Amino acid sequence: MRVRVPLFCRHNRFEHSCSICLKEKAAKAPAPARRVSSSPGRVRGAAAGSATAKSGTRRSSGVVRKQMDRATEDGFRNELIPGIKATADAERLGACIALSLGRLAFPGPHPAVSEEPDPEKASWLAFLLALAGPDRPELQQAIVAARPDWTDDVEELGPAAGRTAAAYRAWAERSGSQLSAFSGDSSWSPQRRFARVFDRLSLPGFGRDRRYELLITLGASGTYELEGDSLHVGQGDDATVIGAKRALNSGDTMLLERRAAALAEACEVPIASFDRALALWERGVDCGVPGDAEAHARIRAGLGV
Repeated sequence: MRVRVPLFCRHNRFEHSCSICLKEKAAKAPAPARRVSSSPGRVRGAAAGSATAKSGTRRSSGVVRKQMDRATEDGFRNELIPGIKATADAERLGACIALSLGRLAFPGPHPAVSEEPDPEKASWLAFLLALAGPDRPELQQAIVAARPDWTDDVEELGPAAGRTAAAYRAWAERSGSQLSAFSGDSSWSPQRRFARVFDRLSLPGFGRDRRYELLITLGASGTYELEGDSLHVGQGDDATVIGAKRALNSGDTMLLERRAAALAEACEVPIASFDRALALWERGVDCGVPGDAEAHARIRAGLGV
């Protein structure tokens, strides 16, 4: 059975309502006879959730996104985050950590996964949501609404989604089931299980960020006992890794992991909360005022702000 998932354009929006695509279609008509410095309606390098026309116009998606300039250095220093030299940057990181901390608590970032009593169906749904990624919330909503079956064609999730899904199915089938693949040895601690499964999930088109998102979702939903053991920054070059290198001021994998662990201890938060937090911080997202004031206060104290 083929699942009908609403089509998304290259700007990661519903094709029928994407203003950029609509402009491109309108541009096929004869352009007004006036001199312009650049061709309207053409967008290059559109990123998920944002698009910038060559004319310089920026479209708002309701969340403050890149590009936010680095704050002016004001003498701020904390040996735990040696790459940050402005109080405003440290404050914004604290807000991102506090926001991301909530994703680790039940029911997790995707309540639909926790509501699924069958671990096989819950695992498959969590995989598809991770494959879409947290930066494409509309696509994730479409997946939750469609609830694709294990055997369904998922090509409409992206050009490489079918190959990644096939590799994931083969990975699970080698263990007999998704349940067996994620559970592993019963003697493993939640941290060891996270590390072992993370390594084993090295599949085509399923990078560090997607693997981490999947395991965080399954752990927070209570589907499996999983708890992030580290950031695994040596497994990719996504926004989290770039943010870690910038905030922790190092390109050495082992040193980054040690500094991240020390910072997590100082802020009294699980290391896994840094995964999404560093990505948001690196992309210049304004995470607003966190709802958990007590946790935010602990995090600010650990950051020295």
